[in-house]
Amino acid sequence: MDGQRERGGGPPQWWRHGPPWWSRRGDEERRPRWPWRSTVLITAFVLIGSNFAAHAQEGERAALDPFARALLFFTGAALLWRQRYPVPVVFGTAVTTLVYLGAGYPYGPVFLAVAVACFGAVVAGHRRAAWAAMGTLWAGHALVAHWLYRWLPPSGDSAASWGQEIVIATWVVAIVALSELARARREQWARERAERAQAARRRADEERLRIARELHDVLAHSISVINVQAGVGLALLDTDPEQARTALTTIKDQSKEALGEVRQVLDTLRTPGEAPRAPAPGLDRLPELVEQAASAGLTVEVEGKPPRLSPGTDLAAFRIVQEALTNVVRHSGSRRARVCLDREGRTLRLRIDDDGPATGAEAGGSGNGLAGMRERAAALGGTIEAGPRPDGGFRVLASLPIDVKPTTQVKPMTQVKPMTHVKEDDR
Repeated sequence: MDGQRERGGGPPQWWRHGPPWWSRRGDEERRPRWPWRSTVLITAFVLIGSNFAAHAQEGERAALDPFARALLFFTGAALLWRQRYPVPVVFGTAVTTLVYLGAGYPYGPVFLAVAVACFGAVVAGHRRAAWAAMGTLWAGHALVAHWLYRWLPPSGDSAASWGQEIVIATWVVAIVALSELARARREQWARERAERAQAARRRADEERLRIARELHDVLAHSISVINVQAGVGLALLDTDPEQARTALTTIKDQSKEALGEVRQVLDTLRTPGEAPRAPAPGLDRLPELVEQAASAGLTVEVEGKPPRLSPGTDLAAFRIVQEALTNVVRHSGSRRARVCLDREGRTLRLRIDDDGPATGAEAGGSGNGLAGMRERAAALGGTIEAGPRPDGGFRVLASLPIDVKPTTQVKPMTQVKPMTHVKEDDR
């Protein structure tokens, strides 16, 4: 019982989110089914209950005859079409019930069929039709009970009291109110189901984007180094075989490392929810990046030491530096780069500079490097500024929060601001 309620009390969860079977429905509206079981049960209850009511009201109301039983049967059987044709069914049950009462037959569970038909019509969205049918039933009953009773069976019947009419009116209002409540709840459940489905699609899109970003960052750096070393190896293959052998060794090492990191990313897809088998890279692997950049002919100077970072910030910082250095290898004519790490309060500031100029050479990139860096920073609530420096060269400046809670939501990309207008394809 405690699990059915939210902490601090309140209604059970099925009342707020719908019964369990409701969440198993598809997004598409199903074709209305034939409610055989409920129709048979209601019809049997109306027929059997009316027999008991006839015995209890013997002498006061007319006895049940074949015509009365036929009216009761058709009133209950009409509910079989209540999901497909709710408006004709609610008016039909109201009319047959009114005929039944006008013929002087005993009161009983015949009103149950009208209530179910009204409920179905309101839930299906035909509110005015349900209200009109119930109003017609009440007005017709008042007309029969107070004016037409002189000419209708049973003979010698007297006018009903207005208190009885008030009871019937209250009953009608209660049915309509209950139907409206059910309709409102079903609409709320439908909205919440659509919102949950949209949130699930959004989470799936964010996960695909994260995986694409990881694969881009892993492959772009390694393939750039491989591309440079392959050029070196081809150029020195005949004149300096030993240097060419060193280039080929670097290609082998880089390809092996890239395969290992890609395998780690793909493992998260095969075993969702499980902890990764290998730790995520962080700034503690910055010396490896420097060594890899050196093998591609790029000299990297590192200033400052990384502070203690949360795992998310550590990974983002590593990938940003990795992508920035990859862009220098690909697009810059400079063979020197500087990485500066600085802490300002609870913010880590990363600055990656090169002296340029841009070569304009293509290195097989996708043009998504800066976009990926900005997405990583925005996901943590940070910013990226990237663009040419006034004195030449290119600068990437990242500001990342040092501590990031696991529940941090992705902030909109409007917080990302470039230093100057720069084309994404250039980096």
